[in-house]
Amino acid sequence: MRRPPYRGPLLRAAVHLAALLTAVTTVTACSSGATGGPDTTSRPTGAHGDAPDTTYRKGTLRVLASSELSDMQGVLDLAEKATGVKVRPTWSGTLDAADLIASGGADGKYDAVWLSSNDYLRLSPGVSRRLTNETPIMSSPVALGVKAATVKRLGWRPDQVTWSQVYEAVAAGKLTYGMTDPVRSNSGFSALISVTSGLSGAQAALTDADVRGTTGKLTEFFAGQKLTSGSSGWLATAYTRHDTVDALINYESVLLSMNRDSHTGLTVIRPRDGVVTADYPFTLLTSAPREAREAGQALTTYLRGPEAQRALTEETFRRPVVPSVKPAAGLATDKRRELPFPGSRSVADGLLDAYENQLRRPSRTVYVLDTSGSMEGGRLARLKAALTTLTGTGDSPTGDRFRDREEVTFMPFGAEVKEVTSHTVAPGDPSAALDAIRADAASLTASGETAIYSSLEEAYARLGQGSTDTFTSIVLMTDGENTTGTSAKDFDAFYARLPAARRTTPVFPIVFGDSDRGELNHIAELTGGRLFDATRGSLDGAFEEIRGYQ
Repeated sequence: MRRPPYRGPLLRAAVHLAALLTAVTTVTACSSGATGGPDTTSRPTGAHGDAPDTTYRKGTLRVLASSELSDMQGVLDLAEKATGVKVRPTWSGTLDAADLIASGGADGKYDAVWLSSNDYLRLSPGVSRRLTNETPIMSSPVALGVKAATVKRLGWRPDQVTWSQVYEAVAAGKLTYGMTDPVRSNSGFSALISVTSGLSGAQAALTDADVRGTTGKLTEFFAGQKLTSGSSGWLATAYTRHDTVDALINYESVLLSMNRDSHTGLTVIRPRDGVVTADYPFTLLTSAPREAREAGQALTTYLRGPEAQRALTEETFRRPVVPSVKPAAGLATDKRRELPFPGSRSVADGLLDAYENQLRRPSRTVYVLDTSGSMEGGRLARLKAALTTLTGTGDSPTGDRFRDREEVTFMPFGAEVKEVTSHTVAPGDPSAALDAIRADAASLTASGETAIYSSLEEAYARLGQGSTDTFTSIVLMTDGENTTGTSAKDFDAFYARLPAARRTTPVFPIVFGDSDRGELNHIAELTGGRLFDATRGSLDGAFEEIRGYQ
């Protein structure tokens, strides 16, 4: 088949059309992840945020892909025209996908995996026998995007900045930043490795001793993290909305795309002492049918060809891997040291555990839970089960329970808030608080009407008390629409009167049962949160997805 000539504007239009179609379909799509496109979820979801279709069809590749690669749809459309190979993606967070592949859960369901990096995946014993034809397609290093005024105030020369300089600025209270959650996002994990390597002075792969020796500096460094997220896309949106931090740590490609699409004017800095780079390897699974592996090889050959390489660098600001193709304008060409990935799974997981339970600022979360009469029976049982799963135990793996130092508040409501219970998970001895939270969940009962907005006002009042040096958020779960108490109009006015610092607390509503999607989407948009949907997927899955944003 003759390959069509590359047309930059045509491809840009295709990308924009794909984005528009995604936005339209998510208005009516049902999923266990967040609405707003595939970048919003860490657990596997289909092309439009719905349940993934893993049925094998000849000529179509079932690809488990990092959610950030949704911006490659235009390039994949060109690839289909050139090769006849169609890609059906299932979007997932990189670390979740790695665990699924290592466990064998991807066998028979997917033909290939396309993650931002296979480094974490390779740390799992025996995973190599599941993979074949691992082919890097492009690259993007972790970088720091800093407001131009902040760069000037700090007196930085962008090409000379080191991680130590960034740490010194943060420790002195002169720099704040946002970063994705390393437990759920590879960009956040890569940033965590970069910072730890830079501050420890490690000349080889990080060890447990490197992490322990840098704990003090890392604690000071992450005290400057004022914005967190489960995805790069929501992090960029939150930054643009609130403008409350001086910088973002993310992939270079994301930061440059923000400058182009949102005119953020960030100075993109790749620290001189080294970075971790995503190389986006397209990797075939050995369990895939022979014809699928052949189609995958044809696709990778095209993606490494000059047409696709020009398209991907110009449209996404990722770096081409083919030397004959020049990087897009704005991509610096000077070299940076590539920081090594941890050499063992125990070091990688230990670093994640340290971040989750010790290094990052603690969380304060209010769960505003509908326990009105309509929740009686199966719905209430599902809510209790979901909350029990979310709570975990003291022995749960990192990310599978409430964090150490986290304040968890339950605010069940019907016609009014029925009671308020709050527990803080003690470091080193989490079991007492976790047991109490599970007991609170088990004691929930259903009765009364549904006062959504009045209950949200009480949640904001609750978060106005106590420490402000935390990540704060409100989770709203309801199976119906507002029937009593404060109206939507009155809540909008209440929210507008809140102090600016309080308006940075987002509400993450969950669509469940017969709840009004439009009503809940308005709450999410008003407060800077994101709508999650449990009408088709599991309620515990929706709660778990939200954890990356808290």
